[in-house]
Amino acid sequence: MNQAIVSPPFIATQLRVLAVIPARGGSKGVPRKNARLLGGRPLIEWTVAAALGARTLSRVIITTDDEEIAALGRAAGAEVPFLRPAALARDDTPMLPVIQHAVGWTEERGEVVDAVCILQPTNPLRRPSDIDDCVDLLVRNGADSVMSVLPVPHEYNPHWVYEEAEDGGLRLATGERTPVTRRQELPRAWHREGAVYVMRRDVVMRDGTLYGAHIVGYPMDPSRHVNIDDVDDWARAEQLIAELRPAGVR
Repeated sequence: MNQAIVSPPFIATQLRVLAVIPARGGSKGVPRKNARLLGGRPLIEWTVAAALGARTLSRVIITTDDEEIAALGRAAGAEVPFLRPAALARDDTPMLPVIQHAVGWTEERGEVVDAVCILQPTNPLRRPSDIDDCVDLLVRNGADSVMSVLPVPHEYNPHWVYEEAEDGGLRLATGERTPVTRRQELPRAWHREGAVYVMRRDVVMRDGTLYGAHIVGYPMDPSRHVNIDDVDDWARAEQLIAELRPAGVR
Protein backbone atom coordinates (compact mmCIF):
# COMPACT_ATOMS: atom_id res chain seq x y z
CA MET A 1 0.00 0.00 0.00
CA ASN A 2 1.37 3.35 -0.98
CA GLN A 3 1.80 5.71 1.98
CA ALA A 4 3.09 8.97 0.61
CA ILE A 5 0.81 11.34 -1.28
CA VAL A 6 2.78 11.95 -4.45
CA SER A 7 2.45 15.40 -6.01
CA PRO A 8 3.08 16.41 -9.64
CA PRO A 9 5.11 16.54 -11.84
CA PHE A 10 3.63 13.47 -13.44
CA ILE A 11 5.39 10.91 -15.56
CA ALA A 12 4.68 11.31 -19.24
CA THR A 13 1.70 9.27 -20.38
CA GLN A 14 -0.79 9.22 -23.23
CA LEU A 15 -3.34 7.40 -21.10
CA ARG A 16 -6.87 8.41 -22.08
CA VAL A 17 -8.83 8.53 -18.83
CA LEU A 18 -12.61 8.72 -18.96
CA ALA A 19 -14.06 10.27 -15.80
CA VAL A 20 -17.52 8.97 -14.94
CA ILE A 21 -19.65 10.73 -12.34
CA PRO A 22 -22.58 8.47 -11.33
CA ALA A 23 -25.50 10.58 -10.12
CA ARG A 24 -28.93 9.01 -10.30
CA GLY A 25 -32.01 10.95 -9.28
CA GLY A 26 -33.32 8.65 -6.58
CA SER A 27 -31.80 8.75 -3.09
CA LYS A 28 -33.30 7.82 0.27
CA GLY A 29 -30.91 9.02 2.99
CA VAL A 30 -30.97 12.59 1.63
CA PRO A 31 -33.76 12.96 -0.96
CA ARG A 32 -32.62 14.56 -4.24
CA LYS A 33 -29.16 14.99 -2.74
CA ASN A 34 -27.27 15.30 -6.04
CA ALA A 35 -29.32 18.40 -6.89
CA ARG A 36 -29.51 19.81 -3.35
CA LEU A 37 -27.42 22.86 -2.44
CA LEU A 38 -24.33 22.16 -0.35
CA GLY A 39 -22.34 25.19 0.68
CA GLY A 40 -24.39 27.25 -1.75
CA ARG A 41 -23.91 25.07 -4.83
CA PRO A 42 -25.52 21.82 -6.06
CA LEU A 43 -23.80 18.74 -4.67
CA ILE A 44 -23.02 17.48 -8.19
CA GLU A 45 -21.14 20.71 -8.95
CA TRP A 46 -18.44 20.03 -6.34
CA THR A 47 -17.39 16.85 -8.11
CA VAL A 48 -17.63 18.34 -11.60
CA ALA A 49 -15.37 21.23 -10.54
CA ALA A 50 -12.73 18.86 -9.16
CA ALA A 51 -12.83 16.73 -12.31
CA LEU A 52 -12.50 19.70 -14.65
CA GLY A 53 -9.61 21.00 -12.57
CA ALA A 54 -7.67 17.73 -12.91
CA ARG A 55 -4.98 17.56 -15.59
CA THR A 56 -5.05 13.83 -16.25
CA LEU A 57 -8.67 13.33 -17.34
CA SER A 58 -9.48 13.21 -21.04
CA ARG A 59 -13.25 13.53 -20.73
CA VAL A 60 -15.73 14.12 -17.90
CA ILE A 61 -19.23 12.68 -18.24
CA ILE A 62 -22.16 12.29 -15.87
CA THR A 63 -24.31 9.17 -15.99
CA THR A 64 -27.75 9.99 -14.63
CA ASP A 65 -31.38 9.10 -15.21
CA ASP A 66 -32.55 12.53 -14.05
CA GLU A 67 -33.14 15.58 -16.28
CA GLU A 68 -32.58 18.11 -13.48
CA ILE A 69 -29.26 16.58 -12.48
CA ALA A 70 -28.28 16.43 -16.15
CA ALA A 71 -29.00 20.15 -16.53
CA LEU A 72 -27.05 21.01 -13.38
CA GLY A 73 -24.12 18.91 -14.59
CA ARG A 74 -24.06 20.59 -17.98
CA ALA A 75 -24.26 24.01 -16.35
CA ALA A 76 -21.23 23.09 -14.23
CA GLY A 77 -19.26 22.14 -17.36
CA ALA A 78 -19.55 18.35 -17.56
CA GLU A 79 -20.93 16.36 -20.46
CA VAL A 80 -24.18 14.43 -20.13
CA PRO A 81 -24.24 12.66 -23.50
CA PHE A 82 -26.99 10.19 -22.57
CA LEU A 83 -29.60 9.49 -19.91
CA ARG A 84 -28.95 6.27 -18.03
CA PRO A 85 -31.49 3.50 -18.69
CA ALA A 86 -33.99 3.00 -15.89
CA ALA A 87 -32.79 -0.58 -15.45
CA LEU A 88 -29.42 0.82 -14.35
CA ALA A 89 -30.86 3.42 -11.97
CA ARG A 90 -32.54 1.29 -9.31
CA ASP A 91 -31.66 1.38 -5.60
CA ASP A 92 -29.99 -2.02 -5.88
CA THR A 93 -28.09 -1.45 -9.13
CA PRO A 94 -24.38 -2.27 -8.65
CA MET A 95 -21.78 0.23 -9.82
CA LEU A 96 -20.06 -2.13 -12.28
CA PRO A 97 -22.81 -2.31 -14.95
CA VAL A 98 -23.30 1.47 -14.70
CA ILE A 99 -19.63 2.05 -15.51
CA GLN A 100 -19.59 -0.64 -18.20
CA HIS A 101 -22.57 1.07 -19.85
CA ALA A 102 -20.79 4.45 -19.85
CA VAL A 103 -17.55 3.01 -21.25
CA GLY A 104 -19.42 0.94 -23.85
CA TRP A 105 -21.46 3.96 -24.97
CA THR A 106 -18.26 5.98 -25.36
CA GLU A 107 -16.36 3.30 -27.25
CA GLU A 108 -19.26 2.59 -29.60
CA ARG A 109 -18.75 6.14 -30.86
CA GLY A 110 -15.12 5.57 -31.68
CA GLU A 111 -13.41 7.00 -28.62
CA VAL A 112 -10.43 5.18 -27.11
CA VAL A 113 -10.59 4.59 -23.35
CA ASP A 114 -7.48 3.37 -21.53
CA ALA A 115 -8.64 3.92 -17.97
CA VAL A 116 -11.75 4.94 -16.06
CA CYS A 117 -11.98 7.31 -13.09
CA ILE A 118 -15.10 7.02 -10.95
CA LEU A 119 -15.94 10.17 -8.98
CA GLN A 120 -18.91 9.83 -6.65
CA PRO A 121 -20.74 13.10 -5.85
CA THR A 122 -21.21 11.95 -2.25
CA ASN A 123 -17.52 12.72 -1.61
CA PRO A 124 -17.51 16.42 -2.52
CA LEU A 125 -14.24 17.61 -0.93
CA ARG A 126 -11.66 15.82 -3.07
CA ARG A 127 -9.10 18.07 -4.77
CA PRO A 128 -8.15 17.98 -8.47
CA SER A 129 -4.68 16.98 -7.28
CA ASP A 130 -6.14 13.90 -5.57
CA ILE A 131 -7.50 12.75 -8.94
CA ASP A 132 -4.23 13.47 -10.72
CA ASP A 133 -2.17 11.70 -8.09
CA CYS A 134 -4.36 8.59 -8.33
CA VAL A 135 -3.97 8.46 -12.11
CA ASP A 136 -0.24 8.97 -11.70
CA LEU A 137 -0.05 6.08 -9.22
CA LEU A 138 -1.88 3.82 -11.68
CA VAL A 139 0.82 4.49 -14.26
CA ARG A 140 3.83 4.50 -11.94
CA ASN A 141 2.88 1.23 -10.24
CA GLY A 142 1.53 -0.61 -13.25
CA ALA A 143 -1.54 -1.23 -11.11
CA ASP A 144 -4.89 -2.59 -12.17
CA SER A 145 -6.59 0.04 -10.03
CA VAL A 146 -6.02 2.80 -7.51
CA MET A 147 -8.49 3.84 -4.85
CA SER A 148 -8.50 6.54 -2.21
CA VAL A 149 -8.20 5.11 1.29
CA LEU A 150 -8.09 6.03 4.96
CA PRO A 151 -6.26 4.16 7.74
CA VAL A 152 -8.20 1.68 9.85
CA PRO A 153 -7.94 2.51 13.59
CA HIS A 154 -5.86 -0.15 15.31
CA GLU A 155 -8.80 -1.40 17.40
CA TYR A 156 -10.56 -2.33 14.15
CA ASN A 157 -7.55 -3.94 12.51
CA PRO A 158 -8.51 -7.32 10.96
CA HIS A 159 -5.96 -9.01 13.24
CA TRP A 160 -8.01 -7.84 16.23
CA VAL A 161 -11.50 -8.13 14.73
CA TYR A 162 -13.58 -11.25 15.42
CA GLU A 163 -16.34 -12.61 13.20
CA GLU A 164 -19.15 -14.85 14.33
CA ALA A 165 -18.57 -18.44 13.28
CA GLU A 166 -21.22 -20.93 12.19
CA ASP A 167 -21.12 -22.60 15.60
CA GLY A 168 -21.92 -19.29 17.30
CA GLY A 169 -18.39 -18.75 18.52
CA LEU A 170 -15.89 -16.12 17.41
CA ARG A 171 -12.99 -16.35 14.99
CA LEU A 172 -10.44 -13.80 13.89
CA ALA A 173 -11.25 -12.07 10.61
CA THR A 174 -7.80 -13.02 9.32
CA GLY A 175 -8.41 -16.74 9.92
CA GLU A 176 -5.47 -16.94 12.34
CA ARG A 177 -5.82 -18.89 15.58
CA THR A 178 -4.49 -16.17 17.89
CA PRO A 179 -4.45 -12.37 17.62
CA VAL A 180 -1.38 -10.20 17.25
CA THR A 181 -0.29 -9.44 20.80
CA ARG A 182 1.09 -5.89 20.57
CA ARG A 183 -0.39 -2.88 18.77
CA GLN A 184 3.06 -2.03 17.42
CA GLU A 185 3.13 -5.38 15.59
CA LEU A 186 -0.14 -4.85 13.73
CA PRO A 187 0.27 -4.45 9.96
CA ARG A 188 -1.18 -1.25 8.55
CA ALA A 189 -4.76 -1.64 7.37
CA TRP A 190 -6.85 0.65 5.16
CA HIS A 191 -10.48 1.06 4.18
CA ARG A 192 -12.01 2.50 1.03
CA GLU A 193 -12.51 6.25 1.34
CA GLY A 194 -14.77 6.61 -1.71
CA ALA A 195 -13.66 9.87 -3.34
CA VAL A 196 -11.54 8.52 -6.21
CA TYR A 197 -11.37 5.18 -8.02
CA VAL A 198 -9.19 4.73 -11.11
CA MET A 199 -8.94 1.47 -12.98
CA ARG A 200 -7.71 0.25 -16.34
CA ARG A 201 -10.29 -0.18 -19.05
CA ASP A 202 -9.73 -3.93 -19.45
CA VAL A 203 -10.27 -4.50 -15.73
CA VAL A 204 -13.81 -3.14 -16.16
CA MET A 205 -14.76 -4.35 -19.63
CA ARG A 206 -12.83 -7.60 -19.99
CA ASP A 207 -12.46 -8.85 -16.41
CA GLY A 208 -15.77 -7.54 -15.11
CA THR A 209 -14.51 -5.90 -11.92
CA LEU A 210 -13.72 -2.43 -10.61
CA TYR A 211 -10.55 -3.51 -8.83
CA GLY A 212 -8.42 -6.18 -10.50
CA ALA A 213 -5.64 -8.10 -8.81
CA HIS A 214 -3.08 -5.32 -8.24
CA ILE A 215 -4.70 -2.54 -6.19
CA VAL A 216 -2.80 0.51 -4.95
CA GLY A 217 -4.12 2.80 -2.21
CA TYR A 218 -3.97 6.58 -2.20
CA PRO A 219 -4.20 7.96 1.37
CA MET A 220 -6.59 10.90 1.59
CA ASP A 221 -6.47 13.77 4.04
CA PRO A 222 -8.86 12.66 6.84
CA SER A 223 -9.72 16.28 7.64
CA ARG A 224 -11.39 16.61 4.23
CA HIS A 225 -13.22 13.30 4.25
CA VAL A 226 -16.99 13.09 4.19
CA ASN A 227 -19.19 10.52 2.47
CA ILE A 228 -22.77 11.76 2.36
CA ASP A 229 -25.26 8.96 2.99
CA ASP A 230 -27.65 10.63 5.44
CA VAL A 231 -28.62 13.98 6.97
CA ASP A 232 -25.90 13.75 9.63
CA ASP A 233 -23.27 13.35 6.91
CA TRP A 234 -24.77 16.36 5.12
CA ALA A 235 -24.45 18.46 8.27
CA ARG A 236 -20.83 17.38 8.65
CA ALA A 237 -20.13 18.34 5.04
CA GLU A 238 -21.59 21.81 5.62
CA GLN A 239 -19.43 22.17 8.72
CA LEU A 240 -16.27 21.09 6.89
CA ILE A 241 -16.93 23.50 4.05
CA ALA A 242 -17.41 26.35 6.52
CA GLU A 243 -14.11 25.45 8.20
CA LEU A 244 -12.19 25.06 4.93
CA ARG A 245 -13.51 28.17 3.16
CA PRO A 246 -10.89 30.49 4.73
CA ALA A 247 -8.32 28.25 2.96
CA GLY A 248 -9.96 28.85 -0.41
CA VAL A 249 -12.51 26.04 -0.70
CA ARG A 250 -15.41 27.12 -2.94
